Amino acid sequence: MAPEHDFLTANDVAETLKVDVRVVWNLLKSGELRGIQVGGRKLWRIEASALEDYIAAQYEATARAAGRDEITARPTPRSTTTAD
Repeated sequence: MAPEHDFLTANDVAETLKVDVRVVWNLLKSGELRGIQVGGRKLWRIEASALEDYIAAQYEATARAAGRDEITARPTPRSTTTAD
């Protein structure tokens, strides 16, 4: 039985990362983000697991750049409460 793959489009990834799709294309072309090109020039598919790997690697790189060994948890969003 063939393994199942959960593929995302470059637009899906761009929306997830809140970046322009051209940023995703550059990440794919540079090899920073793993994906496969299907058919035409800009038809890319990225496995969900490859996106998770990329995000984890970016957390590690950010931690190293900040002088920490690793980030153990994802940051939690801050509440935007206002004083009355």
